[in-house]
Amino acid sequence: MAMEAARLSPSLAAAAFLARRPPRASPFFLRRRHPLLRLFASASDSSGDGRAVALSSAELRKRRGLSSSASAGDAASGGDEKLGSLRQLFSRPDIAIDAYIVPSQDAHQSEFVAECFLRRAYLTGFTGSAGTAVVTKDKAALWTDGRYFLQAEKELSREWTLMRSGNHGVPTTSEWLNEVLPSGGRVGIDPFLFSFDAAEELKDAISNKNHELVLIRSLNLIDEIWNDSRPKAPEKPIRVHGIKYAGIDVTSKLSFVRSQLSENGCDAVVISMLDEVAWLLNMRGSDVPHSPVFYSYLIVEISTATLFVDNNKLSEDVLEHLQNAGVKIKPYEGILSEVERLAEKGAKLWLDPSSVNAAIVNEFRLSCEKYMKKKGKAARKNGDKGESSDELRAKGTGSQSGELNVVYRVSPVTLAKAIKNEAEIEGMKNSHLRDAAALAEFWCWLENEVCKDVSLTEVQVAEKLLEFRQKQDGFLEPSFDTISGYGANGAIIHYNPSPENCSSIGSENLFLLDSGAQYIDGTTDITRTLHFGDPSARQKECFTRVLQGHIALDQAVFPERTPGFVLDVLARSSLWKIGLDYRHGTGHGVGAALNVHEGPQSISYRYGNLTALQKGMIVSNEPGYYEDNSFGIRIENLLLIKELNLANSFGGVSYLGFEKLTFVPIQRKLIDPSLLSSLEIDWVNDYHEEVWEKVSPLLTGNARDWLWENTRPLLYESP
Repeated sequence: MAMEAARLSPSLAAAAFLARRPPRASPFFLRRRHPLLRLFASASDSSGDGRAVALSSAELRKRRGLSSSASAGDAASGGDEKLGSLRQLFSRPDIAIDAYIVPSQDAHQSEFVAECFLRRAYLTGFTGSAGTAVVTKDKAALWTDGRYFLQAEKELSREWTLMRSGNHGVPTTSEWLNEVLPSGGRVGIDPFLFSFDAAEELKDAISNKNHELVLIRSLNLIDEIWNDSRPKAPEKPIRVHGIKYAGIDVTSKLSFVRSQLSENGCDAVVISMLDEVAWLLNMRGSDVPHSPVFYSYLIVEISTATLFVDNNKLSEDVLEHLQNAGVKIKPYEGILSEVERLAEKGAKLWLDPSSVNAAIVNEFRLSCEKYMKKKGKAARKNGDKGESSDELRAKGTGSQSGELNVVYRVSPVTLAKAIKNEAEIEGMKNSHLRDAAALAEFWCWLENEVCKDVSLTEVQVAEKLLEFRQKQDGFLEPSFDTISGYGANGAIIHYNPSPENCSSIGSENLFLLDSGAQYIDGTTDITRTLHFGDPSARQKECFTRVLQGHIALDQAVFPERTPGFVLDVLARSSLWKIGLDYRHGTGHGVGAALNVHEGPQSISYRYGNLTALQKGMIVSNEPGYYEDNSFGIRIENLLLIKELNLANSFGGVSYLGFEKLTFVPIQRKLIDPSLLSSLEIDWVNDYHEEVWEKVSPLLTGNARDWLWENTRPLLYESP
């Protein structure tokens, strides 16, 4: 799936933790209780003279000849009712803001969120997984990246301006707010939905124009207008993830975290990322579509651990599992009270400001302030001189005394989870082979149906693929919404077809299928692009250059401590030679029976992620090319990073490379052999030979015949 992980982080064997500077003073904080999270910055369209121009969605539709029922409805009603209702809340005395920011995340920085937390999608009508909406009293704008430009143009109503993130000259959200708001404006956010880093960055950026960041913790304004029609919170049961698949027991994992606490002089750590909680406790859930996680927080202390979760989701087996690991249970909503308790007893807390939400961090900082003032008063009452608040501040690195009890570092779980153990690797390999068998059966079926001129829509094809996967042992659910795009729809990088608005699969254009599955023992993610007729010379050239990039990355050899962005150029260079490129990262981390996108590693042109690629990590290899309103191409395999046994070891360092996990044929008719070197042709043939050897024993009949036909050596193909 074309997406890159954005977070950095640490490991069970040896984690090099990235220290962070303590953030500055907290923003204005409206204190109250929240019912149940990362700011996405930047972007827009581009004019002929190279200037970036932010266009309304109505103008975008006009230029492309598009229309939508949403925009027609808005025109008839005279405006967007949701925007009107939201703006009415701005003037309430307990809110009093001039703008409100609505991100895509939940309180745990999740990429995929439960239906009840799809606030940005509810407000804007844009259903892509990434984006940020900003509403002022008279303007509304949505920022998203290149994966979603075409989708956003179709889905946004005329009231919204699309800001195309990454285009030259397009302002970020904060730059835009500084432009459109009069000096001294008040910008509201729900602090549960922003990481602390993101909130502080936003606060600093808008302060340039004397704007104030207002943390509205009492209620979420979108929930307020959503009201009774808002879906209910998920209630599905949680299950134990057996040691056969987890590889390491909970007690050992908690011991590792506690050793990190001791080494860093901390008393406790707050774990808020849902996949980190699931991995650490060897548990899985169904609260979030496509991700086997459950809504919860975990606080690990030197001698105790407390899980904050809805108790109704816990079966007797799960309760026994937690009891055996020494984990206590408290209500999900009790997280802030527990953070306050830790502050009151003077605990030193480890917080990851890139993932823990601003509400939690500010609660701890403010509670520490109260604790230290109370302590100072008690000391003076007893005649003890003690240390003043100024003296305490002078000893610390923070800007307020509450920060003396905080260590801002990446979570101790993030890198540990990313480096897979032997059991996790075995599960990933096994699940990928079963998945490959399902895909071989599917492609055999689809090719036959198209050849018979059977009319099949993109949605019907995705549903049929699900049927084939459901037959495989250990299948749970898709790992993301299947991207099933024929022709021009394939150019929409994260296209999501609907029964009301999709195309039929034919033999006149390319068909891009990006899909994955969650199995009990592993997580898969694979993209293949096929043509069921006669591809054009242009399509073959583009496909072959994407393939060359895929091969170059697959064959990469690199020294340990190499960050992923260094390798990104390998996947793009063949496209660059003819002036082409793609607007997404080349590789993202993948969880083991967990989230299909995980950090800290990535392979991306965004060089801000300095996380080294390490043995045991899993990444995707998915270069592509997308020709707007014409076709899309992507070739994706998952790769396991392994240590290589080379003849030399310059500087005494180890060298790493990749081992393929995905074994599904790459369509040969789309390859132009004249563009490939002999080594590249050897790679294709060797890969297909391996596909046949590993997957054919799992197939019979027509599917096995299809696999044989599609793994023949490239050089033997008739001209």
